[in-house]
Amino acid sequence: MKSLIKFILFTVLLLIVYLQQPVLADTVDGANGAKIFSANCAGCHINGGNIIRRGKNLKMKALKKYKMDSVEAISNIVTYGKNNMSAYEDRLSESEIQSVSTYVLSQAENNWRKQ
Repeated sequence: MKSLIKFILFTVLLLIVYLQQPVLADTVDGANGAKIFSANCAGCHINGGNIIRRGKNLKMKALKKYKMDSVEAISNIVTYGKNNMSAYEDRLSESEIQSVSTYVLSQAENNWRKQ
């Protein structure tokens, strides 16, 4: 009987976690991503460029070359950093990282033109 109760509680917990995921996705919006980018990223990546390493910019050609052309890949590098790129996991929430990653990919797809 105890095993059955544990199984049911575990299943309910998994369902709660699973059902919470769309809520995070709903909080991702372009305006918030733009604000986060402006406050945290534009210092090095103004208009999708890179003042530290020119070739490692946020233009679609470079993102594809370095296999960073997905929200997941961008989120990963924003979260954990790499080489000269600082990690932001201690400075931004998961939803902020998702927002800014979505914004970066969207801007790259539009060649960083003002919208």
